[in-house]
Amino acid sequence: MQLAALKHRTESEDCFVISPHHVRVRFHTAKGDVKKVIAHYTDNYMATSTDKTVALEKVGEGEVEDYWAATFSAPYRRIKYTFEVIGEDGSHKIVGDRGIYDYSEKSLAFDGSYFRVPYFHKIDMDVTPDWVKHTVWYQIFPERFANGDKSNDPKGTKPWNSNDHPGRNDYYGGDLQGVLDHLDYLQKLGVNGIYFCPVFRASSNHKYDTIDYLQIDPDFGDKALFAKVVNEAHKRGMKVMLDAVFNHLGDQSMQWQDVLKNGKKSRFAKWFHINHFPVTTYNDPSKGEGEPAYETFAFEKHMPKLDTANPEVQDFLLEIATYWVKYFDIDAWRLDVANEVDHHFWRRFHDAVTAIKPDFYIVGEIWHNARPWLNGDEFSGVMNYPYTLQIEDHFFKKAQTAKELTEHLTDQLMMYRDMNNQAMLDMLDSHDTARLLTAAHGDKALALQALTFMFVQTGSPCIYYGTEMGMSGGEDPDCRKPMDWSKEDSPIWKRVHALIEFRLEYADTLGKGKITLNTTPEGLIKVKRVGQDQIAAYFNTTDHSVKLGIESSLSQNYENGQLEPKGFAIAVKH
Repeated sequence: MQLAALKHRTESEDCFVISPHHVRVRFHTAKGDVKKVIAHYTDNYMATSTDKTVALEKVGEGEVEDYWAATFSAPYRRIKYTFEVIGEDGSHKIVGDRGIYDYSEKSLAFDGSYFRVPYFHKIDMDVTPDWVKHTVWYQIFPERFANGDKSNDPKGTKPWNSNDHPGRNDYYGGDLQGVLDHLDYLQKLGVNGIYFCPVFRASSNHKYDTIDYLQIDPDFGDKALFAKVVNEAHKRGMKVMLDAVFNHLGDQSMQWQDVLKNGKKSRFAKWFHINHFPVTTYNDPSKGEGEPAYETFAFEKHMPKLDTANPEVQDFLLEIATYWVKYFDIDAWRLDVANEVDHHFWRRFHDAVTAIKPDFYIVGEIWHNARPWLNGDEFSGVMNYPYTLQIEDHFFKKAQTAKELTEHLTDQLMMYRDMNNQAMLDMLDSHDTARLLTAAHGDKALALQALTFMFVQTGSPCIYYGTEMGMSGGEDPDCRKPMDWSKEDSPIWKRVHALIEFRLEYADTLGKGKITLNTTPEGLIKVKRVGQDQIAAYFNTTDHSVKLGIESSLSQNYENGQLEPKGFAIAVKH
């Protein structure tokens, strides 16, 4: 047995309280190395002779690890436990808080080596909003969704043409009236969450260079119109998520303009990370220009970085964060460049918005391992790029095999607590990436296969505007074409609509049920979901037909029991 692979950490993704009297535990072993894992557990203040035992279930196979899990009940809201591990080679060990021992009754009874959860405090539980697990999001880039009011079009607005290849500085006149005019359309499509890219006053078409967080950009409308959009969305059962850029300001903001004018004497001089004055010029280190006078998002001189450790900056940003919740009743914030803002601020942010709405949804933009932000006191989930980009690696790029995909995705799932996996924002394309159909080489069947695979994962799925219309587009800014309204009710629209309906019909199981991923001997990817229902989804990413023989509730390229390439078949047992 590989002893170095035997791992467990208390009060982490390996041990998390799921109710006042239940804790979920996971245990790691080397792949294919262990036959059985048995947990022995009891109350902290009872003798180990009162132990209960449970065999852990093998819940996943990663790249180099097997994962085992069980749920313990704790009538007095505290628990101690140890693991008995039996290897495939016959070796027999006890794994406890103080190390690994050869199995014996004496080792098993040694109280000092038990892992402990001292008390199940409700305030310490990582609780994510339940409604998110029943939500399909629709991401809107406001400038490109619909032009409902030509009177607020910026100077030089171009004609609405979904076949254009937008430049970085082009305007097409999209606005909030356009969104309001199409809420019935979104309801017909079936989505029940709207994720807006920034709507606040800014210099650019994308609005990530904020000038004033307390104003709706005049290009999009005003606060009264935004309030109407939120209210009308809520009437239709839709949640609303806004995009917050708290890492940096735009250089046209009042605060930065004051720094440019008054230098060290500016009352906002300590709001930013300034290396030296004056700040009127910016040296770009990536171009060999030397050290910059001030720090920015990336090396973008128009986006000076805020010092969120400054209490004045914190109070300023928290006023904004709570303002849109209190007065406009938004349901969620998506946090831009969240990984570059300090943890102390995000804890204050979490407490401020959840004090107003306890079930508020907080999503961070983090493209890498997000464990530090997912301990219950910062974010509900993150934009799940490390997960979804691997889907593209297999389905579109063939950069990894089906087996490698299921192993890597299992490893990703085991990085986080179940409740955080359930609150991830899953997306295959966005305003920052090439569009789904373009990533799928223009192959609609392949794009729909990958989208369906994402929809049966744990996490809250998100569709980028126009995906349902089969829109194409390369990397930013080409992925931001004006919406193609001519494809409503087209074949691809109907397939996406049916997929959304399926996800919401079985949201209890797909949003909160157990998940296992593996490959069949014939090379199909199998996703098994167990909850209120049992769902088995099969995906053929091979180059040949595979006999399957199941009765499907949703399928593509599946006839007479044969699953063709680029096909999927999903069976549901009630």
